[in-house]
Amino acid sequence: MDRHHTHSSIHGSYRSKDSTSTTESDPREKIKDCLRKFIAFMFTQVGVGALVVCYAILGAASFMHIEKDSPDEQLENVLQWRQNCVDELWNITNEYNILNHTAWMLNSNKVLKVFQNNITGAIHLGYNGRASEDIWSFPAALMYSLSVFTMIGYGNVVPKTVWGKIGTIAYACFGIPIYVLYFCNMGKVLAKTFKWLYITAHECSRRDDTLLEDGEIQAIKRKITVPSTACLWVISFYILTGTIMFGAWEKWNYLDSTYFCVISLCKIGFGDFVPGANIADSAEGSHLKLVINFIYVLLGMGLVAMCYNLMCEDVRVKVRELRQDLKNCLDDITLKITVCMNDTKYYHQKQTRNIK
Repeated sequence: MDRHHTHSSIHGSYRSKDSTSTTESDPREKIKDCLRKFIAFMFTQVGVGALVVCYAILGAASFMHIEKDSPDEQLENVLQWRQNCVDELWNITNEYNILNHTAWMLNSNKVLKVFQNNITGAIHLGYNGRASEDIWSFPAALMYSLSVFTMIGYGNVVPKTVWGKIGTIAYACFGIPIYVLYFCNMGKVLAKTFKWLYITAHECSRRDDTLLEDGEIQAIKRKITVPSTACLWVISFYILTGTIMFGAWEKWNYLDSTYFCVISLCKIGFGDFVPGANIADSAEGSHLKLVINFIYVLLGMGLVAMCYNLMCEDVRVKVRELRQDLKNCLDDITLKITVCMNDTKYYHQKQTRNIK
């Protein structure tokens, strides 16, 4: 009986080893294990940040490929209207010459008014003076991708082709959850980092109070939280940096630069002020501004998430302290009322005894 049991246990151990080795050598199990590790890494802070950047680059390459070579009807129309306006003005000049100044001015104004109305209509339809290959450069497409999945939506660059519009819908549906994940994770990482720096600076600059207990000096441990004012100072400094930077590059006044930084970080994005949108800028300068704006907005979103987490923690701590203070205050009031009632009762009893 014992031999049979020993033989079966040995056989079972051999079988388990064989199954383990089979699992390790199975390529499907290896692929599943790699996928699990990859998914776990993508949900970490580094993975989410890399995922957002890669997703933006993928979107930029896709939109640039779709929209860059698309024919721009408005640009062709504007060129034709301009040529027609020049030809008509030349014909009017040849017909009336300078001698009939009134007729020349009247007909010239009609031609220029028609040209002006045509240009105004083209601008309403998306004409901005640039060809598709100039509009859909890689930095511009990168900025467009960022404005889609961060829900800023500047509106200065929009898709005009059917596939571009369909791609934008799909890109937003998949990109917004990725951005929300980035917003939450990056906020936690930056909040922990900033809190550690704040606590370290606080401990270095201020000694903890001590208590003398049984002849030994013990430090009082206090829970340190980052105040909301510190978060506001960080955001204010970041906005000030963007104000000076964009004001110097774009020749905006400080109010317009601050306005742009605030509406971008708040994800409002009206699109009336966008870096690199001036057609007088060179292509290289415009592209550099768009790339720096991409980094500024992406990092700024992380700082906003950091401040949100720290301010929520500060509010929770203050609410907890306020609740404890109110409880202590109510306990003190209750104790005083009880003592007062006992004193009154004792006084009445004493008066009753004296009367008797």
